[in-house]
This record gives sequence, C-alpha cells and structure tokens, in this order.
Amino acid sequence: MRLGLVLLVLLIVVLIIAGMLGAERLPLTGWTEQQRSILLDIRIPRILLGACVGASLAVAGAGLQALLRNPLAEPYLLGVSNGAALGTMVGFVLFQNVEAARPVLAFAGAVAATIVVYRMAKSRAGMSAERLVLSGVIVTTFLSSVIVMLTTLLDAARLRSFTFWLLGDLSQSSSTGIWISGVTVAIVTVVLTSQARSLNLMMIGERDALDFGVEVGRVRLLVFGGASLVVGAAVAASGSVGYVGLIVPHLVRLSIGSDNRLVVPFSAVAGAIFVVLADTIARTAIAPRELPVGAVTALVGAPLFIYLLRRN
Repeated sequence: MRLGLVLLVLLIVVLIIAGMLGAERLPLTGWTEQQRSILLDIRIPRILLGACVGASLAVAGAGLQALLRNPLAEPYLLGVSNGAALGTMVGFVLFQNVEAARPVLAFAGAVAATIVVYRMAKSRAGMSAERLVLSGVIVTTFLSSVIVMLTTLLDAARLRSFTFWLLGDLSQSSSTGIWISGVTVAIVTVVLTSQARSLNLMMIGERDALDFGVEVGRVRLLVFGGASLVVGAAVAASGSVGYVGLIVPHLVRLSIGSDNRLVVPFSAVAGAIFVVLADTIARTAIAPRELPVGAVTALVGAPLFIYLLRRN
C-alpha cells in the first residue's frame, strides 16, 4: 500500500508540473488572463486526457498479461490498438459529423482484433510467447496496411491531421473524449480488480483455476471485453500510444509482485503518470513544435520490449 500512496503523490506532482511546462512556462500563482486561458482551456483538458489514456492502456496491459500468463501481452503489440485505430478511421472517413461513432467503431475494431490474435496464437500445445507476438505482428501489419489504403480517401488537410493523430496525439482533447475514456477506465479498473483473485489463480494455469472453482470463460470474457473497451476509448481520443501496457504493468509487478489486487489499480495510476510525463516531454522537447506522444513512449518501450523478448 505504500507504493500506492507514493504513486498518488507522484501523480499529483506530475500533473502540477505538466500544467506549468509547455511552449510558454506558467508560474504557480499570479496568472495573467492569457495564462489562465492557456492553463484552463488547453493544458488541463490535455493533461486529463493523457492521464485517462495512460490509465486505460496500462489497465488493459495488466489484465491481458495476467490472463494470457505472458509479460509480452500488450494492446499495441497484439494489434488491439490498431484494430481500434482502424475502427476510428472508418468513423473518421464515413461518419465525420457523428462524434459518438468513433468510440463505438473503435471498440468494435479492438474486439475483432483481439479475437483474431487470440485464435491465431492458440494451438493444441498451448500459447507460446513467440506465437502470440507473431500473431500480433501479423494482425498489426495487416491492419496498418488497411489504414494506409483508407488514407487515400482523405484530402491533404485531413490526411496530415489524421497521420499525426495516428502516431499519438493529445492536442485534440475534448470534454467528450475525456468523459468517455475516464468513465470507461474507472469502470473497467473496478471490474478487473474484482476479478483479481481469479486472475491470480489463472496465472498458475487455467486447469488449476477450474479446480479451484474459477469460471474461466467468464473471466476471459470480462478481461478481453474490458481491455477492448478501454483501448477503444483511448485510441478514439488520442490515437495509437504504444508500449504503455507493456512497460507499466511489468514495472509494477517488479515493485510489488504479481498480486492483481494491487497490480491492476496501481498500473492505472502509474500509466497515467507515464503518459502525462511523455506528453510533457513531447510538448517541450522542440517547443513551440510538438512531438507525437506515441513516439516518446516508443523510445522508452521498444528497448524494454526487446529485453523482455530475449529474457522470455
């Protein structure tokens, strides 16, 4: 529980720092009217969205890693994020004036990608890390190709906007996106935490979990459904921000062990911290220009992924 308190304090500190830093640095007090507008209308919505997105991706990664008993399971690597991105792309192209269509189609795309990857990775001998990663790479590559094909339907202005969004962009934050992703991650975090005991048993093995009375099918449905829901909401609001679901749960488990009663909620807080920090770097590194936040998370996540893959 000490780590939880540390993470909450760290989250508050990071939120304050993120609010002060940017193309124009703000003082802690005594803002001008222009500075107040920058903080309240631009930075705070963006920071809140980043926190919700980070929490969503980390919770999804924690749930998938526990369910699949694989530290390499992560929404971005398994193609779930690209499935959500494709669904959002369809909404972006065909239902541009219907804002609610994007999260709905993103969720549908995430569910479809999750089902395909799981079925491809599953074999009579079980599910190995190599087969899971290979299945994710294949689905991710295919979905990326479809997304590139659909970009030909966009004009130059929308193409530039969508390309930057696809790499991870929090600058287009809206109250709707914040509410949808925030409420979604809160609900899914509570649901997955309530299934922590079952997930702990399933990490030993599904057959052993069945012997202890775990309803494996129901837990699998809740985890896959919850992960798809939060990833769909996050991707619809911010684009594909990779490696958060890989890095954060792994670091949390290194700190406190594998008890999912703590791993799931702690991952949510740590994921929020990680993405807000990454977005702060993205906003300030080459200010007044910005980097895609997904590029910053990938710079940290890709080396760790290689390390985990070799270790596994």
